[in-house]
Amino acid sequence: MTIELERRRRDRLIASIKQYFAEMLDQDIGDLKASLLLDFILKEIGPAIYNSAVADAQARISEMVSELDATCYEPEEGYWKR
Repeated sequence: MTIELERRRRDRLIASIKQYFAEMLDQDIGDLKASLLLDFILKEIGPAIYNSAVADAQARISEMVSELDATCYEPEEGYWKR
């Protein structure tokens, strides 16, 4: 699976990478190098982050489903007990 970014987001991330290199590493890099670094991050690191986020979402959904009976319980045959 390849993580695809919309053009505007990709451009902002490339600008952010260039700014990081300039401010933190005192190196100016061009659009091509920043773009290649972004591609590497998306292909190499992105899936690990994505899978972790999916696992977190799955755990939260499981937790919510296990609490469903307590949250949505409605007493039965309660008309005459009023």
